[in-house]
Amino acid sequence: MSSSSENAPVRSYAVQGMTCASCVLGVEKALAAVPGVQEVRVNLADHSARVALSDRSVSDVDLRTAVRDAGYDLLIDNALDLAANLEAERSRRMAQLRTRLAVALTLTVPLVVISMLFMHAHWSPWVQWMLATPVVLWPGSTFFRNAWRQILHGKANMDTLVALSTSVAYGTSTHALLSPVDGQPHMLYFESAAVVITFILLGRYLEERAKAGTSGAIRELMGMRPDRVVRLDAQGDAQEVPLQEVQVDDVVLVRTGERVAVDGIVVHGSGHLDERMITGEPMPVLRAVGMRVVAGSILQQGSVHVKAQQVGAGTHLARVAQAVKEAQGSKAAIQLLVDKVASWFVPLVLVVALLAAMLWWVLGGDQGVEQAVRAFVTVLIIACPCALGLATPTAIMAGIGIGAEHGILIKDAASLQLAQGITAIVMDKTGTITKGEPAVVGDIGLEDVQVRSVLRAMELRSTHPLAAAVVAHLGTGTTINLEVTELTEVPGSGLLAMVDGSAWRVGSRRLVEEGGARIARSYSVLERNWQEQGASVIWLAKEGDVKAVLALADPVKPSSADAIAALQKSGIQVHMQTGDGRRTAQAVAGAVGITDFRSEVVPKDKAAYVKGLQDAGHVVAMVGDGINDAEALAQADVSLAMGQGSDVAMGVAHITLVGGDLLSIHKAISLSRRTMGTIRQNLFWAFIYNVVSIPIAAGVLYPINGFLLDPMVAGGAMALSSVSVVLNSLRLRFRAM
Repeated sequence: MSSSSENAPVRSYAVQGMTCASCVLGVEKALAAVPGVQEVRVNLADHSARVALSDRSVSDVDLRTAVRDAGYDLLIDNALDLAANLEAERSRRMAQLRTRLAVALTLTVPLVVISMLFMHAHWSPWVQWMLATPVVLWPGSTFFRNAWRQILHGKANMDTLVALSTSVAYGTSTHALLSPVDGQPHMLYFESAAVVITFILLGRYLEERAKAGTSGAIRELMGMRPDRVVRLDAQGDAQEVPLQEVQVDDVVLVRTGERVAVDGIVVHGSGHLDERMITGEPMPVLRAVGMRVVAGSILQQGSVHVKAQQVGAGTHLARVAQAVKEAQGSKAAIQLLVDKVASWFVPLVLVVALLAAMLWWVLGGDQGVEQAVRAFVTVLIIACPCALGLATPTAIMAGIGIGAEHGILIKDAASLQLAQGITAIVMDKTGTITKGEPAVVGDIGLEDVQVRSVLRAMELRSTHPLAAAVVAHLGTGTTINLEVTELTEVPGSGLLAMVDGSAWRVGSRRLVEEGGARIARSYSVLERNWQEQGASVIWLAKEGDVKAVLALADPVKPSSADAIAALQKSGIQVHMQTGDGRRTAQAVAGAVGITDFRSEVVPKDKAAYVKGLQDAGHVVAMVGDGINDAEALAQADVSLAMGQGSDVAMGVAHITLVGGDLLSIHKAISLSRRTMGTIRQNLFWAFIYNVVSIPIAAGVLYPINGFLLDPMVAGGAMALSSVSVVLNSLRLRFRAM
């Protein structure tokens, strides 16, 4: 379908009844066939459908009818109900799969043991039947229901093959049990029916585990908005109301420690806002009358009245959430192979099984009927796609496990597939290349104990966010007891105080100059050097005499330069983006060896920059740690979040580096290559297994050497193919990173 749906109305729905890749194709084709539908994106990960319309007259009922005609169902809800329904449906699927898998495993393991070791015991057939029947009738019932629904609509999917093979195996075995030859049942395939169901359930459970949590980023973003706010009326009276009742031009009160709920302008008061979760920058900023604030930021100190300009879905926070949701709804590239297989595999196997049965019936002589049934059952059993179903999720789970042991958390197959081909990496500065916390990186004049004591005493009484970094730098060493009086905080500048009868000032250069301080040339040179390195400068003066100067900055992580050099050496371009000024950006970029950097960028610019690299042909990875990076993370082919960053960044990202060490990027790329190599091996052997085994099961070797594959052997081969896939995936755990 066309992707030019930027201005088309978009609707999202929950889809019921999807179980595999062919189901996704069926729903997409059904929706795309509705006149007025411009683009369709169906996501198996969260069972949702996103439909872009070129004709607004297309109704929800029209779309639901089309989906129902295809054998599925569409839930028509508003956006809030949709999110709730998708989460409830995911939880229900996981719980159901977990329970069914537990029951199937409990009964199938002893069934296999009995069928292999006690097959000739007189009690064995009936015990096998007693163990297999519950597995087929309850854990396996989901396959039969889905297959029947597809049959009613003239279609078939992998559930059809699973249901048909297990039902024929179970039915044939039950008939043999009730109609023994010479007093002994023959052709018992109970364990084959149970093993098929158990392995398919295991594969689907592993897939759900791998997909779980994809909606967590949206929940985290929306959780940054308070549910209730204090609204002020025209008379200034305050009333607490639900956030949904706030309208544009309403004035809301934000107090110390509270989150801003709307995008707007400060109309009264001032205070320092922690916008780290929005901008990604560690330094809280002063917001006063006439300045803009955004939803999700936290007021650290002060009290402000904010006039709402954007509310609800119009806020920056909501727009980021929507961008993330759309990006997460995209289809993983690895699914394309499964889609192609699903489109022809099931019909082909059914045709081969029926053709083999017909040929044996016609050419088999006296035993034609028996051999026809035998060939039909054997083909269906040996062709059961459990190895194919396990190929990807087992490798993913093994890769996720070994990655977690090395501090690399991987969410989905798309990131694994694309990470191996990364050609460009875009990094946020704060919290990614740097530590993300302000610290004193230089000082002069603090050798004097009295100076240190005065500075510590004043900063302990300050509410400015940088004060904590200064106090931490000074430590708790020897101090002098001081009398601090007449303390005055100058918003955005610093502190004034009388200390033991003397006037002291700490803060900006302007603040101490206003107190009569004359800045020596050597201090000015030092200040300029620090500023060129991206540091903020704090001055301490006593009655016009400068006593100390400090530089505060966000220091570069020790491993950043080595990690970036290693990436560049491997041929990967490294780019840096930050909301900081050019001087700070240039200093950090120079320290770590990055030549391609941009400063003073806003979140949407980061996402646009990533897209520009993609349009130029690069496979782009984005590395970040804040909500300001969420749009760019969602836009990137592979997104990596620093583990000490925001939960939202980690929720959006495909890969999370728990330790926050950039050296883990190399490990993540290596792990992705190995895991994808394992997936390709699994898929190859699964395909080869079917290509070789299906003709043999049909009897192609009989005219040559008289060989006919026993259904029992077919069941064992089918199980062995699945076990081999699992064991191949587990090899990942025994190789060094």
